[in-house]
Amino acid sequence: MSRNPKSPAAANPTSIRDRSIVLVGLMGSGKSTVGRRLAGRLGMRFADADDEIERAAGMTIADIFERFGEAHFRDGERRVIARMLAGKPMVLATGGGAFINPDTRALILRDSLCIWLDADIATLVERVGRRSHRPLLKNRDPAEVLRELAAVRNPIYAEAHLRVSSASTPHDHTVRAILEALSKWEDPQWNS
Repeated sequence: MSRNPKSPAAANPTSIRDRSIVLVGLMGSGKSTVGRRLAGRLGMRFADADDEIERAAGMTIADIFERFGEAHFRDGERRVIARMLAGKPMVLATGGGAFINPDTRALILRDSLCIWLDADIATLVERVGRRSHRPLLKNRDPAEVLRELAAVRNPIYAEAHLRVSSASTPHDHTVRAILEALSKWEDPQWNS
């Protein structure tokens, strides 16, 4: 059987499409945009956990935070992610805080291939400046918030199965880097 070097599934057919691929990282790391493109390249369905949470709750994430608080939001987020990972494999973009919750993190690490999209603060600040819907940035300096979040969250994101840089280059570069990492990745639990 010949392998197409552009197709990571050909390099490791028993693992790449057999489980969901979950993207984690700070806000602005490109999880949704990269996730959509990655799903297209892999022929998998794409979902954004934040969109699914809003659909399930019938309100925006900002409204959930404001009315019920972060703890309530994180509980709902965990339940939505669990439901999604129990279904057909997909590429799933998560909110920046999802992987920080120990229960959600354990679920993601057990039931998916988890990829940390890591980006520098300057890139994140530039990207989050394009949209104003992020509750954690409300009335605060984005660079300061992102530095604080990175200090706490990056060591936790480092538990992901793979780490891929999401630089200030076009998102297609990040997609190619993920595909390359996937083509080389092996996990004994999947390949047994």
